[in-house]
Amino acid sequence: MKWRFLCAVIAVLLGMCAPGALPRAEAAISLEKCTLCHGKPEFRKILVDGKIRELFVTADSLKGSVHAKKTCVDCHFDIGEIPHRERPRRIACTHCHYKGNAEGAPQSDGYLAYIDSVHGKAIARGNVKAPLCQDCHGSHAILKAKNEESAVSQKKVAETCGHCHIEIYAQYKTSIHGVAVAKGIREAPSCTGCHGEHKIYGHLDPKSTVYATHVAEQCSTCHGSISIMGKFGIETEQVETYKESFHGVASQFGSRTVANCASCHGTHDIRPQDDPLSSVNPKNVPETCGKCHPGANPNFAVGKMHIDAKKKEAGVVYYVASFFKYLTICTMLALIVHILLDMYGRTKRLRGEK
Repeated sequence: MKWRFLCAVIAVLLGMCAPGALPRAEAAISLEKCTLCHGKPEFRKILVDGKIRELFVTADSLKGSVHAKKTCVDCHFDIGEIPHRERPRRIACTHCHYKGNAEGAPQSDGYLAYIDSVHGKAIARGNVKAPLCQDCHGSHAILKAKNEESAVSQKKVAETCGHCHIEIYAQYKTSIHGVAVAKGIREAPSCTGCHGEHKIYGHLDPKSTVYATHVAEQCSTCHGSISIMGKFGIETEQVETYKESFHGVASQFGSRTVANCASCHGTHDIRPQDDPLSSVNPKNVPETCGKCHPGANPNFAVGKMHIDAKKKEAGVVYYVASFFKYLTICTMLALIVHILLDMYGRTKRLRGEK
């Protein structure tokens, strides 16, 4: 809460310092002056870790971006002279991006959500490698998320996240979801589809969309939708059959150790069942189930995994379930008849006594 309050205060203060509120010395600095140095293709800096930071920027760098009408000092507002003697501070996007801003920037509290996220908390702890706005959205060529060339578009966001999460990106890229995204299938989930955009929490945080007890619900947003799954000939019964299973019921009651979708199918490396590398491939099922059930043997892979006891395709399970269903109904009816007959008999005896 203190971070939300602090960020809100910062946003208000920055709003007071919006263009036109106070005279700005840097307003006189023109693009031509900036490009005296930054307009040279070879202009770059070698960082301590050996990485190279490109400092080459031209008038075309903002062309086509959402900031096309902005100038250098609109973002680098701490620069008051050329050449600048001190290294510019990292861009503070909250200078314009806050709810109620007069700059025309999107009216959202995305930055407040970021502050409370796993990335924002990492920054607060002093982790200089944790991502800020520009690490995901880009620095100069910032495009709207709907633009396929945007660093945060459905098509490219996994690659953007992969700059830090490289091993996870390698797994996702060859998964059924990653392959689908690469083919241009818009219904397929990318990183933000499961983890969220600004409100990204660690998987052990109860607020996370991928927290153990939330996984099934998150997966069902797509896999429980007939309109989405119908396009690809995929059944939606898996969602309901999981909820009715022991695993599903235990998860709904708050168990964090019972198996959820990811426990069996994987997280980032989800593959089709017929893929030899899939965790639910018949050859791999004993190992997958063995994570919770020591001693799991090949028999665990026999039969259908998601069974709908209400359908005849479930085989013996359908008949057993039907037997107990009708047994229960008949027992309840017999009990009701017994009670009614008993009440009738008692009524007759009471009348006879009078």
